[in-house]
Amino acid sequence: MKGVILAGGLGTRLRPLTLVTNKHLLPVYDKPMIYYPIECLLNAGIDEILIVTGGEHAGDFLKLLKNGKHLGLRELSYTYQEGEGGIADALLLAEDFADGDKICVVLGDNIIEKHIRGPVGEFFTQRHGARIVLKEVDDPQRFGVPRFEDGKVAEIIEKPQDPPSNYAVTGIYMFDSGVFDIARELEPSDRGELEITDVNNVYLNRGDLTYSVLDGWWTDAGTFESLHRAAGMVRDGGANKVEPEPAAVLHG
Repeated sequence: MKGVILAGGLGTRLRPLTLVTNKHLLPVYDKPMIYYPIECLLNAGIDEILIVTGGEHAGDFLKLLKNGKHLGLRELSYTYQEGEGGIADALLLAEDFADGDKICVVLGDNIIEKHIRGPVGEFFTQRHGARIVLKEVDDPQRFGVPRFEDGKVAEIIEKPQDPPSNYAVTGIYMFDSGVFDIARELEPSDRGELEITDVNNVYLNRGDLTYSVLDGWWTDAGTFESLHRAAGMVRDGGANKVEPEPAAVLHG
């Protein structure tokens, strides 16, 4: 299995900080933000990673990460998204990198306390389809929210005013190679973007979507408030550190 980190966008909610660098290179306590999704994937045994970035500061990633060997990566690749076409649009840029393999996608501003070895292992043995990672939150209306029927996800609603559950779809997704055909067939949303919720709902309607519930805390870091909160959570409770002997790398 390969990893994809989506780290594009203009970071307008964090200006003026993002006038001088990409949002995902800003510090979260003692490390650049991009380190956390890398460590998330490494701790799940995934050491082939593609970073999808964009904007005028994309070259800053290369200055920081180089070829990724010093972080424990076997392969680190980069690709460039022009404009802001949405998460599913950015995902299309990973098709050649995936080369028919399953992928685990992590949004570049997502930070977790523990690890995703369980969900990744479950998806590794899942024959096909997709898996999403959920977390119970106090403000589900900010996120994609699942509606459950008989313990299964029946629908995912993007930013509902009246959420059908207290669970949010985190920025961690797992897909088979069919995701690229799905993304190509999407129609842009009212925001003019290809939405990842629409991708997940296609899998759901096919009966091919499973889910896991994340252990430990989770946050994004895309606003001043959440960036500050994330730094405090890392300081007080740690985050997904790379361990000396990570789990076996998953291929295929």
